[in-house]
Amino acid sequence: MDDVLEELFAVIEDRKETLPEDSYTASLFTHEKGENAVLEKLGEETTELVLAAKDDDHEEIAHESADIVYHLLVLLAMKDVELSDLEAELEARR
Repeated sequence: MDDVLEELFAVIEDRKETLPEDSYTASLFTHEKGENAVLEKLGEETTELVLAAKDDDHEEIAHESADIVYHLLVLLAMKDVELSDLEAELEARR
């Protein structure tokens, strides 16, 4: 899974720098709400994950969890937090 997260984070960082017009990720960095748009998405996706968990819908749980991880990585990139910082924090909690 590390490779997937690293590759996804690299794509997010690239979109942050290059801001391609047709990229949803880039739009999160250029959206007039900026940070608030990402925070709202994290809240929305968290609510959807809770509902999926209550329904015991394994497919939706995986889908909504992926949405949360994606938007979390966008927030980390937005705040110039490296993926290695997150990994170090998780490692410290083992």
